[in-house]
Amino acid sequence: MLIEQRKDPQSGRSPETRRRRAGITGFLVGLVAASAFFAFFPGLPHVIDWGAILASLAVGGLARWGCRSWITARAERTGRGV
Repeated sequence: MLIEQRKDPQSGRSPETRRRRAGITGFLVGLVAASAFFAFFPGLPHVIDWGAILASLAVGGLARWGCRSWITARAERTGRGV
């Protein structure tokens, strides 16, 4: 195996692919966490209504934005660029 191939296992992935995967993961984690909060938090009605769905989508969007900006800032700090 050539040394260039073993140097960096993530060198084949573009920065945009990493940002996209982080955004998708962040959105799904935020969506599930907010939905779980509305479904299981004591004292709230244990019914998922349209308001809870919209709030979960908003939290998922905020989580996506946060993950993508964190990945971008980390890439700029390490000098990999995006």
